Amino acid sequence: MRLRKAAVIGIVLGASWFGFPALADDTNTLEIILKLQRRIDELEQKVKTLESNQLHPAGTNAVQRLDDIDHKVQALEQHQEQQDVSAANAAKATPKISLGAGGFVFSSADENFILKVRGYIQGDGRFYFNDQNNRAADTFLLNRVRPVFEGTVFKNYDFKLMPDFGQGKTVIQDAYLDAHFAPWLSVRAGKFKSPVGLERLQSARDLTFVERAFPTSLAPNRDIGVSLHGDFFGGILNYEAAVLNGASDGGSDDSDESDSKDVAGRLFLQPFKRATVEPLQGLGFGVAGTFGRQDGLAPTYKTIGQQTFFTYSTGVSAHGERQRILPQGYYYWGPFGLLAEYVISSQQLQKGKTAERLDNSAWQVAASVVLTGEKASFTGVVPKHPFAPGQHQWGALELAGRVTGFKADAETFDNFGTAAKPVIFADKTKSPGEATSWGVGLNWYLNQSVKWMLDYEQTWFTGGASGGNRADEKVILSRIQVQF
Repeated sequence: MRLRKAAVIGIVLGASWFGFPALADDTNTLEIILKLQRRIDELEQKVKTLESNQLHPAGTNAVQRLDDIDHKVQALEQHQEQQDVSAANAAKATPKISLGAGGFVFSSADENFILKVRGYIQGDGRFYFNDQNNRAADTFLLNRVRPVFEGTVFKNYDFKLMPDFGQGKTVIQDAYLDAHFAPWLSVRAGKFKSPVGLERLQSARDLTFVERAFPTSLAPNRDIGVSLHGDFFGGILNYEAAVLNGASDGGSDDSDESDSKDVAGRLFLQPFKRATVEPLQGLGFGVAGTFGRQDGLAPTYKTIGQQTFFTYSTGVSAHGERQRILPQGYYYWGPFGLLAEYVISSQQLQKGKTAERLDNSAWQVAASVVLTGEKASFTGVVPKHPFAPGQHQWGALELAGRVTGFKADAETFDNFGTAAKPVIFADKTKSPGEATSWGVGLNWYLNQSVKWMLDYEQTWFTGGASGGNRADEKVILSRIQVQF
């Protein structure tokens, strides 16, 4: 409009300049210009009115459409928020299921209830050499077939049930409830491992050798009772104290034959567990023991090849106090591992009217190194590169060596009666007074679930035969283990 106005004014001025009569005769050119300007202003106002009338409906529609779109977006956002809330609530109420190397795990959404289903199978082979008296037959066997059911109820209450179908037998190995009130205080009740032997407390899945050493033969296995246990200082100090039926040396117990009970306890210290000095973190040592009064069968003892080599004479029974003391320790640093323990089992035995306290002892020192560099530990080896030949991965390889020994009380073979009526607790022509074994082992961890073991064990004896010493036991032990 401003251009139009300027154009009109320019025309008027030009006409006046060049002498057009219609405009030139006017006495006041400025007045004409002002009139024209007013007229132009009026026309401009009409044009604006017309344009406004034409554009207003379209503008109204555009604004309305924008409002409609905005409302739809808000509705979609609210719907999505409702879906997110519904999904979050559903996730809180939906049970969780997982499957991995640790087995099947079923869990409630809040993890107050958890069920773990796992297990392991150990297929063994035993092959004896120089078995002059044919005491043992070469054999393959399923040594352990153990499904394991573990779980949690109401957050702080754990349970474990582990039957064993190995060797053609059905045995309940573990069946207990464990209530956790604080890191330093838990209560366990049921059937479980006695808190005594170091190697016994190591899971059979994590053993460095196919069979445990002689100290395990003098320490109790599993027993029924109640225990208090826990950790202090972030796991630096571990303790357990238990009241149990009282299992015999190397044995397990499912009931008690007398009113008396055993008290068992263990203190284990890992002083540098939380230290920054890595070579010291894997050091642990402690002491365990049992005390009680027991009546029942006298124990028997087996070789590394699982052949009975020591038995008491007929008519000998446990009758009276029994005590055990077990100093123990281990050290792990990088691929290197060392385990050692010693045990003295002191038992009041009786034959007829003669009673005698006899002390038997056993010891072991075992060392291992993971040749492929993985970290050794009390809970086994996890290969960095599971067996996969196509990818040039071979798993983990471990080399181990061990020396272990057993010694019976020298008085076991003495005559506590007379020449006419001898009272001897064990016959030295049948039961050796000492047994010493050395062994080497090679373990191949194909992956976290599959393990192959091969051991050679040789044991020599003092006594145990009519001509002097029992013949050496030489045995190759092998194992294929599958766990999940």
